Amino acid sequence: VSPWDIALCATGTAVAGENALVLAVLFYTPSLRAPMFLLIGSLALADLLAGLGLVANFAVRYLLRPPSEAAELGAAGMLLAAFSASVCSSLAITVDRYLSLYNALTYHSERTLGFTCAMVLLMWVLCLGVGLLPILGWNCLRDQSSCSILRPVTKDNAAVLAVTFLLLFALMMQLYLQICKIAFRHAQQIAVQHQFIATAQATSTRKGLSTLSLILGTFALCWIPFAIYSLVADSSYPVVYTYSLALPATCNSLINPIIYAFRNPDIQKSLWLACCGCIPSTFSSRPRTSSDV
Repeated sequence: VSPWDIALCATGTAVAGENALVLAVLFYTPSLRAPMFLLIGSLALADLLAGLGLVANFAVRYLLRPPSEAAELGAAGMLLAAFSASVCSSLAITVDRYLSLYNALTYHSERTLGFTCAMVLLMWVLCLGVGLLPILGWNCLRDQSSCSILRPVTKDNAAVLAVTFLLLFALMMQLYLQICKIAFRHAQQIAVQHQFIATAQATSTRKGLSTLSLILGTFALCWIPFAIYSLVADSSYPVVYTYSLALPATCNSLINPIIYAFRNPDIQKSLWLACCGCIPSTFSSRPRTSSDV
């Protein structure tokens, strides 16, 4: 058994457990029903399935005897759909944050829960369609020489997926740059109108910018090297390179709950109430503003 596969299976188990906790908090807390939390729930569900997919892939490779072609394609499709949904959910959260600042006055009337549910459902249908591609023919089981590092996906199809991911990341980065501009503009306007809260607003803006840096930096470090490697490499490359880049990419699903869920004040309150039945006296109750991006 490869130690790399053991590491991926262990990571998948941790990812599944952590994101299951996020989903449980969102499901059992009636107050967490806003569109923003639905998007966080979509991301947690995608990462949960990604974790389960890693465990299933390990089981198919080492525990299933004799090997089953259908099981291998199914596990690959599950991982493809889950990670696609994870990336798309991250992008959806970015778009939601951008709209909440750009259309601050009409955001709550336009972004209804029903509309968000429809968009999330459409996104999942598309991602599940991507997950079916290996079963529908996007595989190299009949021609091993055409395999990419993402076996059983072919090299050409892996390149298409990598380019699509890089384009989505570029869109996400552009949106966050716009969010920074809008947040700075809001902070300046508030500071001019209310000099006495300028310091607090500046602190809020700095916190928002640190959050944006954390989101983009983590996402880029985890996924960009693996995506670029998928463009240039094929199955003839040493597998150690693939594993050393795939493991950080999977760890992004381990980090997502910390960035998007556990740092959210409302989810923190629910976790404290669930764990000890109380909220710490030091817990900040400051209302979130448009600069808290």
